[in-house]
Amino acid sequence: MTILGREQIEDYFCIMLRSFVCLLLVTVVCLASPSFKRVVRLSDPFGELGWELQELQVEDYVKGSVWPKPQGETPSGAVYKLTPENFQFSITGESSDVLKEAVERYKVLTFPDNMSVSKKNLSQITKLTVDVVDKYENLTLDSDESYKLEVKAPMSSIFAYTVWGALRGLETFSQIVHQDLDGFYFANGTQIVDYPRFHHRGFMIDTSRHYLNLSVIFKFLDAMSYGKFNVLHWHVVDDQSFPFYSKTFPQLSGVGAFNNQTHIYTEEEVSEILEYARMRGIRVVPEFDTPGHTFSWRSIRNLLTPCYKGEKPSGSYGPINPIVEANYDFLTKFFREVAERFPDKYIHLGGDEVPFNCWLLKIIGSLEKDYIVWQEVIDNNVEVLPNTVVNVWKSSPAWPDEMAKVTGKGLKAILSSCWYLNYISYGIDWHKYYQCDPENFNGTDAQKKLVMGGTGCMWGEFVDGTNILPRTWPRALAVAERLWSSKSVTDLADADSRLWEHRCRYLRRGIPAEPGVEAKYCRHEWNV
Repeated sequence: MTILGREQIEDYFCIMLRSFVCLLLVTVVCLASPSFKRVVRLSDPFGELGWELQELQVEDYVKGSVWPKPQGETPSGAVYKLTPENFQFSITGESSDVLKEAVERYKVLTFPDNMSVSKKNLSQITKLTVDVVDKYENLTLDSDESYKLEVKAPMSSIFAYTVWGALRGLETFSQIVHQDLDGFYFANGTQIVDYPRFHHRGFMIDTSRHYLNLSVIFKFLDAMSYGKFNVLHWHVVDDQSFPFYSKTFPQLSGVGAFNNQTHIYTEEEVSEILEYARMRGIRVVPEFDTPGHTFSWRSIRNLLTPCYKGEKPSGSYGPINPIVEANYDFLTKFFREVAERFPDKYIHLGGDEVPFNCWLLKIIGSLEKDYIVWQEVIDNNVEVLPNTVVNVWKSSPAWPDEMAKVTGKGLKAILSSCWYLNYISYGIDWHKYYQCDPENFNGTDAQKKLVMGGTGCMWGEFVDGTNILPRTWPRALAVAERLWSSKSVTDLADADSRLWEHRCRYLRRGIPAEPGVEAKYCRHEWNV
C-alpha cells in the first residue's frame, strides 16, 4: 500500500478542484445554449434529470421553411396550431378535376399523421380557402403559376389566377405546416406573394438506356411537383432501345425494344403518364433524338445510313439516310403520330453529336409544333426557323459563351450544361448546381429575356428504377430553386437548412432522397 505525502495530496486536491471548476463552467455555458431546453415529457429518456439535449440540427430543420424560396415573404411572427381533425380545405366557387384532385392529395401531404391538437395556448387555423380565377386553363409554357398565400388564424387563404398557381400555393402551404418533436402540427404566420423566375423549369429522364416502370415515373413526377418543376423532358428513345409503341409503325418497338412485351410504353400508358403529370402542373416534352442516336429505329428498311469497311458494308449503321426519298414519308407519318399523342406545343428533336438536316425541322413545322434542339444544330450552322429553342448542354465551348451566341442570334435558349446530375462524386455536390445561373453570361437585357429557363438531366447509362430517385433527389432541388426563386437568392447556409427540411419531407412522402448535408437526421427516416 502506497502512502501519499502531504505535497502529493495537495497536488491531487488542486487537480480535482481545477477539474470541478472547468466542469462547472462547461455546464453553465451549455445550459445557456439554445441547444438545451427544460422539458417535462414522459417520452423523454432523460426525464428524471429534467433536461434534454436537443441537437442543433433538430432546431435547424423543424421550422416550416419553404423550397423553392418564395419571391416575397412577410412573416408575421405568430405561430399557430392545427389538427387534421378540425381542418377544412375549401374551394371557392365551382371546381375542376385538377383542383379537386390536388386538394385531396394535399390533405394527406399536409397532415400525414392524424394527430390531436397541441395543448399550447396558441390560436388555431381551422380552414384554408382556395380562390382561383381560371380553374380550366390549359397548361402551356406561358401559364401563370403565381399565387398569394396568407397563413393566419382562424382561416388561411390561397389566391391564384390559374389552377396551376393554386397547385404551387398548396405545395407551399403543405411545407409551412410542420410537426414538432412530439408530432403536433404548427404553422408560422406569413404572407407570401410568389411566382417563378423562369417559365421552363425542367428535368430529363432517359427511358432508352434503362427502361423505367410507370410506378417509378409517377414517383418521379411527384418528386418534381414537390420542387415546383413544371416540365418533364422525356428522352424516350435512343440507340439502345425503342420502348415507345407506335400504332403506325409497331415494328419500331417490336424490334427496337429490349423486350417488346414488357419493356414498352403502350398508347394507354403514355396517356397515363401525360395525365399524371398534368394533374401536378407538369408538361411533358418528348424527345425523339434524330438523325443520330437512331440504331433502335433499324426495323424501318433503308432508314439508316449503312457504314462501310473499305468497299464492303461493315454491318453497322449511321444516322438517318437523307438521300432515301421514302424516309421523308416515314418521318412525316411517325412524327404526325407523336404530335397527336403528345399535346404539348414542343417536341425535342435532339440533333446532338451528328450533322443535322433542316428538312426534319420543316416536317415538324408542318405539324404545327415548335421544336427544341441540342446546341450542335446551331454550332453546325443549320438554318433554323426563328421560333427554334436551343438546349445548351456542352461544357466546351464554355456554356456562357454558347448562351451568348444562341441568344445573340435572337433564338430562345434552355440551359442544361451545369446540371448533368448523372455525374456523381463523393460528398455533397449540389452546391455547384445551386450556384449555376442561366443568365450569367455576357449579353444584353434583350438576350437575357430569351432565356426560357433550364433543364436538369439524368442520363440512363448507369441509372434505372433502383437508383434514379435517390440519385436525383434532393440534388435536383438546387436546380429547382435556381429556376424558381429570385436571382438574389444565393445564401448557401440558408439553403443547407431548408434543403435538409425539404429532404425530410421527401422521405415522409415516399421518395427515397439521399442525404443533402452531413450528419443530420429526419424524424421519419426512410424505411422499406
